[in-house]
Amino acid sequence: MQRLMCKGKIHRATVTEARLDYVGSITIDARLMKEANIRPYEMVQITSLRNATRWKTYAIEAPAGSGKICLNGPPAHLFQPGDIVIILSLGLFDEEELKTLRPKVVFVDENNEMTRIETHDLIVREQDDALREG
Repeated sequence: MQRLMCKGKIHRATVTEARLDYVGSITIDARLMKEANIRPYEMVQITSLRNATRWKTYAIEAPAGSGKICLNGPPAHLFQPGDIVIILSLGLFDEEELKTLRPKVVFVDENNEMTRIETHDLIVREQDDALREG
């Protein structure tokens, strides 16, 4: 069985631009992408804290250190400069891969500068194992 897991997250980023005249995607500061384990053209989910809108698209790199978070194409109707968003990087993992998965959360300030990074270990509790064994 595979599980859909969060492998990286940029928490409370500020949208800097919304460009309707673009094919589509989200442009993200390359440094933030790297720290959140997001690769160019990887599918990501963006959620607005203002209106709970959720959008899925692919990520493209903005210059490292630019702080740029730009929604391109159709989502420019839903996300506006100044909106606070959460950007999730998701992946499918089997039980073996979950043993080494270490999701990262990148926290940013109002200028999309990193303030801290948390790396989380997935711990399977003995109680969970006992329940599975039955």
